[in-house]
Amino acid sequence: MTSHDARAGHDHGSHDHDGEAGHDHAGHSHGPGHSHAPASFGTAFAIGIALNVGFVAVEATYGVLANSVALLADAGHNLSDVLGLIVAWIATVLARRAPSARFTYGMKASSILAALFNAVFLLVAVGAIAWEAIQRFGEPVPVAGKTVMVVAAIGILVNGITAWLFASGAKGDINIRGAFLHMAADAAVSAGVVIAGLVILYTGWTWLDPVVSLAIVAVIVWSTWGLLRDSLTLSLAAVPPGIDPVAVRRHLEGLPGVAALHDLHIWAMSTTDTCLTAHLLMPGGRPDDAFLMAAATGIRERFGISHTTLQVETSEATACALAPDHVV
Repeated sequence: MTSHDARAGHDHGSHDHDGEAGHDHAGHSHGPGHSHAPASFGTAFAIGIALNVGFVAVEATYGVLANSVALLADAGHNLSDVLGLIVAWIATVLARRAPSARFTYGMKASSILAALFNAVFLLVAVGAIAWEAIQRFGEPVPVAGKTVMVVAAIGILVNGITAWLFASGAKGDINIRGAFLHMAADAAVSAGVVIAGLVILYTGWTWLDPVVSLAIVAVIVWSTWGLLRDSLTLSLAAVPPGIDPVAVRRHLEGLPGVAALHDLHIWAMSTTDTCLTAHLLMPGGRPDDAFLMAAATGIRERFGISHTTLQVETSEATACALAPDHVV
């Protein structure tokens, strides 16, 4: 947002942030916000990482002993999940750091980068899994079906517990959703491996092992695609999913005294915090703090946008209003 001082005839409006109330020298009134640091999932991350590291060692060992590419594929995926959990954990820690002179929003955006990293890393990893499975079609090897079943059953338990630890944060934070989706998908995949092991045990169909591996790839790609899309768009400062920018515009244009609106920007500051800036044309004069605080509160309650900055202008004859590259 282009800043303008009092000599240009502008009044900087409401900035709803961190529950503060007051009026600073820059002309921002701070309304009663509800921006909170992301919920701490430190215990969930610690338990999830420990469980999965132990399971990866067991699964990889028995995957080699049983000649099962399905187990090895799942072990490789679980190893990538360990890295993903570590990255997501680091991001939640960084997101809680206080702002500084250089990082004026703190490091909240690290949670978006972590979600994007996890999505890209998973999609790269499944390429190696698919390649190995395809090669097994041409060179089938004996598979110990009973061993595959037992180890995969342990995987259902480990991944199910880990997914449950993140379930409460899966809806409101795509960084936590990434961790939840990985673990939930792994539990489902492990269930598929158990079924494959049972069929192989009774039929000797060794070709079923690479088939299950390719099914694992399909599940991972399906569960990761939405995460990749959302994290990529958020990293490009797009309007977060679930917020209708047209509805936001109509809401602001419907405020008392507002004749026009321009320079509306909505973007994600993190996977849990959203910012909004807008210029309001109010020919009747600049409103008081009560109007600005009520406007910020309405935006927060209706759209979940916790950081709102409104700049009030009383005339269209302003530099920012006439500059085409600023009109949104």
